[in-house]
Amino acid sequence: MSQLGELVRAALSQATPYGVWVEGEISGISRSRNGHVYFDLTEPAETSGARPVATIPVTLFREARDRVNRLLKRHGDAVRMTDGVQVRIQGVVDFYAPSGRIQFRMSAIDPTYTLGKLVAERDLLLSKLSADGILGSNATRPIPPVPLLVGLVTSVGSAAHADILEVLEQSGFAFDVKEIDSAVQGQGAERTVVAAIGAAVDAAVDVIVIARGGGSRTDLAAFDHERIARAIAASPIPVVTGIGHEIDRSVADEVAHTFCTTPTAAGQRIVDIVTAWLDVLATTEAGIVGSSESALASADARFTSVATRLTRSARHTGELAQAHLLQVSTRVVMAQQHALRAADRRLDSAHARTRALDPSRALARGWSITRRPDGSLVRSTTDVAPGDEVTTQVADGLVTSTIDHTEPAEETS
Repeated sequence: MSQLGELVRAALSQATPYGVWVEGEISGISRSRNGHVYFDLTEPAETSGARPVATIPVTLFREARDRVNRLLKRHGDAVRMTDGVQVRIQGVVDFYAPSGRIQFRMSAIDPTYTLGKLVAERDLLLSKLSADGILGSNATRPIPPVPLLVGLVTSVGSAAHADILEVLEQSGFAFDVKEIDSAVQGQGAERTVVAAIGAAVDAAVDVIVIARGGGSRTDLAAFDHERIARAIAASPIPVVTGIGHEIDRSVADEVAHTFCTTPTAAGQRIVDIVTAWLDVLATTEAGIVGSSESALASADARFTSVATRLTRSARHTGELAQAHLLQVSTRVVMAQQHALRAADRRLDSAHARTRALDPSRALARGWSITRRPDGSLVRSTTDVAPGDEVTTQVADGLVTSTIDHTEPAEETS
């Protein structure tokens, strides 16, 4: 068996004596304690969720890994080997006899390939979103003037999470932060971010802040995903992003209402909005006070001027007015005396009519008034029935009686 393994290994080495470059997506990466790295390099199917077109195990031994890391560092650590990252790597096809499997022994990597793929995919997605007319949708959602209820989508416990909370707390404003924990890198991160955006929308927050600290370009790749971009564009609540460092710009930044260079800057942006509203309020208050003081001063000046003119006019016309007033008052007194005499006559006449209509005078002449128990007058034999109790008022008191029978008066023709 070992000889067969050596034969297979020699054949593979002869087929690729100088190594080959292979492109694919990293999957299932792991790092051993002795410094070796293992992963599968896959060619994904065009249909999402389908099995890969091809897969080969890859081994990156410690010495080769150190060379690869130095190469990545020279490119600014923009590429990190993690699941889901598209890479172009160099190596040889090898046969590992103990497990009887063919593997790819990696020796180098091309960072420009990965970065180029990220840029190309980013540009393609931006063109697609622009064609769909949703690239600036979220920017049309107005941020409330006092956005105190903040939905924070980030990895809870991360540096980005701590930075934003510190900025909001130091402001002294009464922010209410709804923290929504989410993965912010790696395979599947886009699903948790989309779910977190949905949770923030359901919570009816004033503004959503999506934050992630700095990292390699591949670490931030999740925020170039189409699902996150469309979730932000469709959000009825304005979204503020603070993703990575100052030089980073993701598709999520492009579709958000407001793009900030860092998580700290995103938190400060929310604080600045509240501060600006308070400044406007203070300016408006000062303007109202100033206008009121000016109006009062103007009114006081006008009042003083009018009072002065009236005083002067009164002095000039005082004697004429006094004479006229005496004449008018004499006429008024005479008219009042005439009116009083006429009123006395009307009062005497009304008093006489009142006495004539006084019921007590009629009772004294022998008349009476009969009432039912409810106080209503008995005006006809039909108003009572046998057995009814009635009260009759006469000149000197009341008589209570019970109806025995009634006899209507005979009609005369």
